[in-house]
Amino acid sequence: MSSRENSNDKLIDLENRLSDCQDALQNLIFQKSLQQLEDVSQIRKMKKEISRIKTLIQEVASPKVK
Repeated sequence: MSSRENSNDKLIDLENRLSDCQDALQNLIFQKSLQQLEDVSQIRKMKKEISRIKTLIQEVASPKVK
């Protein structure tokens, strides 16, 4: 497997994880609005996870300069 295919696989995986986390965040926000969410800090943790994934996507997608 070439490095390009490997990076494409990583990118697809990260984009899938990003989509899942965004869905989970939307669900947490909805639960909060209905006052069903006991641990509100989960929203902050999910936002941080989304930011981490977006950073990784940028690193994988951008060409490496040496």
